[in-house]
Amino acid sequence: MIKPLSLPWEEAAGLPLAAETAWRALNLLALNEGETLLVHGAAGGVGTLAVQFARSRDVRVIGTASEFNHEYLRGLGAIPVTYGEGLAERVREAAPGGVDAALDAVGKGDAVGISVELTGDPERVVSIADPEGARRTGARFSAGGPASGGGPALTAALALHEAGILQLPVHRVYRLHEAAEAHRASEHGHLTGKIVLAVA
Repeated sequence: MIKPLSLPWEEAAGLPLAAETAWRALNLLALNEGETLLVHGAAGGVGTLAVQFARSRDVRVIGTASEFNHEYLRGLGAIPVTYGEGLAERVREAAPGGVDAALDAVGKGDAVGISVELTGDPERVVSIADPEGARRTGARFSAGGPASGGGPALTAALALHEAGILQLPVHRVYRLHEAAEAHRASEHGHLTGKIVLAVA
């Protein structure tokens, strides 16, 4: 990847892996224009890219997040819903026409089970965070390797950047000696954007 001059180093560092993970999951879901996608953890790094990639394909997106992140999700073009008890009912209210596919990028609660219930088809549910939930429900689990630094995912993300519409906020930059703290923050959730680990 050749970093565009207009892309800050911190955002560039977080972009390849998040973009490739989101791109891979959306391709597995085989989304079509006009369909409705549910993204669990929509304000996180992968969720943020998944929302933007889906919206660029004219897919309607409903994103779960804490209320703190609802305005952020609206800015990405998603319809925000609060996670937690009663989630399925809130999603049905936001998508009276139904949900066609779902991406679990959070791995907490019963996001996969609720997604299968809402879509009616485990083949149209992908989790990148809950292999056990995927196995239990018949949904798919996708775990990729390291980002390659290129390919269609990064090309699409950089095209959004060139158009001036890419958003990938950096939650916080941690130094290498803070790696354990960064890991705890990631597990805790409730983040907006990516955690970046800096070696210097």
